[in-house]
Amino acid sequence: MSWRKFFIGVGVGFAAAYILNASLDKKMISSEKALALAKNAFKQSGPIVGSWIQTNPEKYEKDHFVYDVYKGGISRETEQYEFIIDAYTGKILETRKL
Repeated sequence: MSWRKFFIGVGVGFAAAYILNASLDKKMISSEKALALAKNAFKQSGPIVGSWIQTNPEKYEKDHFVYDVYKGGISRETEQYEFIIDAYTGKILETRKL
């Protein structure tokens, strides 16, 4: 085997490892972005008067899965809701009317 083929193989291997690592390296969304996603989802059902969100994510277990989540709330004229949103995907995992 020639040195040229060896170095080409090593280079391709490093490039593939870098691309795979970059695609698997998930980053949390900010709490502000999570709140904006939740507000957009709640706006589909009517106007929002106020909202809040915790800025530090916490662990949450649902159906034997553990998630990093933000907890927050939405206020309407006569109703209030709490929500739990996944800190990586922005998917609302649970809502509860207060």
